[in-house]
Amino acid sequence: MMAMAGSPDSSVHAAMTGPPDASPRFLSIDEGQIAYDDTGGDGPLVLAIPGMGDLRSEYRALRPLLRQAGYRVVTMDIRGHGDTTARWNDYSAHAVGRDALALMDHLNAGPAVILGNSFAAGSALWAAHDAPAQVRAVVLLGPVVRDGRPSWFAKAAVAIGFAGPWRVPFWLAFWNSLFPSRKPADHANAKAALALNLREPGRMEALRTMIGLSKADTTAILARNHVPALVVMGTRDPDFPDPVAEARWLADTLGAESLLVEGAGHYPHLEMPERVAPQLLDFLARVCAP
Repeated sequence: MMAMAGSPDSSVHAAMTGPPDASPRFLSIDEGQIAYDDTGGDGPLVLAIPGMGDLRSEYRALRPLLRQAGYRVVTMDIRGHGDTTARWNDYSAHAVGRDALALMDHLNAGPAVILGNSFAAGSALWAAHDAPAQVRAVVLLGPVVRDGRPSWFAKAAVAIGFAGPWRVPFWLAFWNSLFPSRKPADHANAKAALALNLREPGRMEALRTMIGLSKADTTAILARNHVPALVVMGTRDPDFPDPVAEARWLADTLGAESLLVEGAGHYPHLEMPERVAPQLLDFLARVCAP
């Protein structure tokens, strides 16, 4: 089922405030530590995983809405990013999916709905593939789950962009372009925090490694998905030549519901949360129903 996001809901917009994140908590696993925030509570667990080149704070608009609706919301930093350890032997979507399952086991809060943005949509799908009994459903936001065909110019731009001391500004310029219609009110502060993090030792190397990884392994498991799924795609997502066609292909492949957010880019849940939240909350209510 393909749906288009409706007009903004002022009540949803008014709810997009909440207390600032406290200091992160940490889960120690084999090679390092996974940083996460936890709203607590005894509601159904929602675990949100950011995409590469970003921080767990990318869910700052959805988090208070979900908490207000009665969910326990946990946001984690992926390998190499945020407050999570920088250097790992494996940065794959599958490895991040295993981290998500380890965190869920640690929380001991029952099965979760996993939100995954961009590259981490693959992590949500891998977690569901490896432990379907632990995953109620997945929500895939601007999902990148198959290899594209970048032009020689794009390949050269990435190679040059990551080659020198300009690599953090290069990434931030690209990141800025992922919000084509409007930027969040706190975008400047978020950009400064991301820049500070990416300048830490090992962070940009981790990002560059992730960019170079094939997604063929994730593509291979799509048809074996057996949990409910919601695909959320901005119609102006610059990561895809045709975002609408990409969303339709993935929804058809997964047998998923889908939501097209008119005018949004790669972060529809942050650029236009008031248009994403209603269908997301409806989906969560259905998959979390007793």
